[in-house]
Amino acid sequence: MATSAQAAPSPTAGVVINEVYGGGGNSGATYKQDFIELVNTGTAPVKLEGWSVQYSSSGGTSWATTGLAGTLPTGASYVVSEASGTGGTTAVTADVVGSIAMAGTAGKVALVNTAAALSGCGAKAAGSTACSDLPQVVDFVGYGSANDFAGSAPAVAPSNTASVSRNAAHANTADNKADFATGAPSPVACGDACTPAPTGPKEATIAEVQGPGATSPLAGETVVVKGVVTAAYPTGGFNGFFLQTQGTGPEPRADGASDGVYVFQPGTLSPEAVVGNFVQVTGKVSEFGGLTEISTTSADVVDAGTAFSPVQPLTGSWPATDAGRESIEGMLFQPTGAYTVTNTFGTNQYGEVGLAVGTTPLLQNTEVAKPGTPEAAAVVADNAKRLVTLDDGSSTNFTASSYSAATCAGRPVPCLLNADKTPAYVSTTKLVRVGAPATFTAPVVVDYRFNLWRFQPTAQVVGPDNATSPVEFTNTRTAAPDEKDLSQRGTPDLKVASFNVLNYFTDLGDADPSCTAYYDRDSSGDTVRDGCDRRGAWDAADLARQTEKEVSAINALDADVVGLMEVENSAQFGHSRDETLSRLVTALNDKAGVGTWAFVPSSTDLPPTAQQDFITTAMIYKPANVMRVDRSRALGDQSGPGQAFVNAREPIAQTFRKKTGKGDKFLFVVNHFKSKGSAGPFPGDKDNGDGQGASVTSRVLQAQALRDWVPGVAAEYGAKAIVMAGDYNSYTMEDPLDVLYRAGYTDVGSTFDPGRYSYSFSGTSGSLDHILVNEAGLKMSTGADHWNINSGESVALEYSRYNYHSTDFHDPGPYRSSDHDPVVLGLKAFVK
Repeated sequence: MATSAQAAPSPTAGVVINEVYGGGGNSGATYKQDFIELVNTGTAPVKLEGWSVQYSSSGGTSWATTGLAGTLPTGASYVVSEASGTGGTTAVTADVVGSIAMAGTAGKVALVNTAAALSGCGAKAAGSTACSDLPQVVDFVGYGSANDFAGSAPAVAPSNTASVSRNAAHANTADNKADFATGAPSPVACGDACTPAPTGPKEATIAEVQGPGATSPLAGETVVVKGVVTAAYPTGGFNGFFLQTQGTGPEPRADGASDGVYVFQPGTLSPEAVVGNFVQVTGKVSEFGGLTEISTTSADVVDAGTAFSPVQPLTGSWPATDAGRESIEGMLFQPTGAYTVTNTFGTNQYGEVGLAVGTTPLLQNTEVAKPGTPEAAAVVADNAKRLVTLDDGSSTNFTASSYSAATCAGRPVPCLLNADKTPAYVSTTKLVRVGAPATFTAPVVVDYRFNLWRFQPTAQVVGPDNATSPVEFTNTRTAAPDEKDLSQRGTPDLKVASFNVLNYFTDLGDADPSCTAYYDRDSSGDTVRDGCDRRGAWDAADLARQTEKEVSAINALDADVVGLMEVENSAQFGHSRDETLSRLVTALNDKAGVGTWAFVPSSTDLPPTAQQDFITTAMIYKPANVMRVDRSRALGDQSGPGQAFVNAREPIAQTFRKKTGKGDKFLFVVNHFKSKGSAGPFPGDKDNGDGQGASVTSRVLQAQALRDWVPGVAAEYGAKAIVMAGDYNSYTMEDPLDVLYRAGYTDVGSTFDPGRYSYSFSGTSGSLDHILVNEAGLKMSTGADHWNINSGESVALEYSRYNYHSTDFHDPGPYRSSDHDPVVLGLKAFVK
């Protein structure tokens, strides 16, 4: 009698994964399809009904599934063919046909005794639940650089011409590294030896295909469904269309089963797949990355007649839960109410825009709540409830590049593969910016792919005209900082600002043979990638584009003193330390008039050059409006091993006063703390997951050193008011800034300009850039403004992405001159 094999990878498993091949259809391949071969090494037949093989990328967390059928006799093998490619000469003879596109050299394959996609698991790492350890997993193979595997390590990497497989005896020690070796692909199907799957498709409704849960109860079965085509994508890589039960909408079903489904159709889309047509589809049900779909061919999509009831778009609010969204997956939806742009970073690469339900973007939780608190967790939960991604109806990666001469097809190597295209929703006239209201003018389809819930347009949106966009965006740009915000306590006598200028270097990448570049569509470098100590512009033309944008932004700030971060420390390249700063000031004066700007020379307090970073902080000022009092200062004795600024830029300071008339002195300090991206040398610098990122201990030590140093400098020059500007790499409620709050300093950005922020990361907004003042400085303050010219703009407008697309997005104005927004503070001349 047939039995069920035990679960979890084990040397005694009845059915094992015998061979994995992801090179099907690739260059040099013999077989046209990827495949997974199983073998029954046990002593009894095994029923495979309700089982599945599942695939995830080498570092992925979502699993694509192919359902299994029939009974596998003892000693027999069983082949599941997956996605096909344009290469190869021989079709795989298979027992089950799936559509999963498997990577050729690295990935993860699981044999699972249920049809449900694996979830709630991850890599094989200490303290985490590995997918390979889940009880429903019968066998598991990680290969190449996979982050999960059975046993001690992944199997060796296969290739386009080689699979990974067990030996002829199907040896199984439950250790992928030991059990698998590379060799010529050799799939052997079960064929008639297996109990055949039920013949003939099953008639079903779309709701029956979807079911009330996250996965289809009919996964693995061939079905016949009828419905109205609501969206179709003949180009752009989606290869399919959405189908919805006739007459449904504007309300969802009460039982939680959706009336919409995605139909995947590789190759040329059926001529019947036209929006508004009523069609019959025959195909196999599967779950692909969390999306229920029916895989079919053009011949299996036929006209179902003209006697049908049209579909109405769903109305109402965007559901706040995954269950609510599952209940309308694949259905036509008309968003109403307020939506706000919250993420434009992926727009340049994938033509997608992150949206937040409501009138505000999503927030970095430590911007508004103490790290690790229930309040911070509540912000994360609120973000999850409000997020949805507006897509473009395509899977095109607009920045995908190749270093293969064959792939570049006669173009210079490296090349951008889609350089002839322009991503949707990027424009210099119809702007899409974080914080901007989004108004839906047409229905969309509710979709789930690449781990995000999405709104798909009913037809692909193509840039730069974006003619089929279902959304209109409000232009929220301003030409200058808001004078109303700066004048809340009267008209300022002076203005000061903080501005991170994003690696402004005049020692260029093309002058150093060890540097590598990020390349544009003509295979010309735009910015330094790695390999050397230089950063920023690759060559003189790139520097000119960067300079004109920085000059536009700084001059438009209309500030009298500006603290700058990420300026080249020219001493590291054999020049005067202020060489690059001097060149920037010259460029500013070329536009604003000779003598408008001057720079504060580097302090003699700085440590030896070997202890300094390759970027530095700097100050520029308008000598007609302010005057320097005595020499420039720096915290230069805390940069050695084990000291606070060993991994950050030294704080610099200068005392100023208003040049004309009487005025009190104020000490202006510029800071740039350690970044969040990598761990520093101190205990506690490893990211502990509380939202503050890595190196929080480093930044706390830097804040403490700053706190202890500044009052002495201010007292030395008789300055009652202290103004500390900079990129603190800390959101407003994080521990480093708390050190300074407890020392009596006030963040003027959150005080005078609440609800506005200087930085956008992973779709959440917050301020890494701050101006802090002591009590006397607060008395001088008239107001503050975050001038949002950078963080919310698409990175496509940055000089570093020049000539990536068929549309030229470069503009000499201030917008996307950096990734940080400047912060401006108005000051009275006197402490009152």
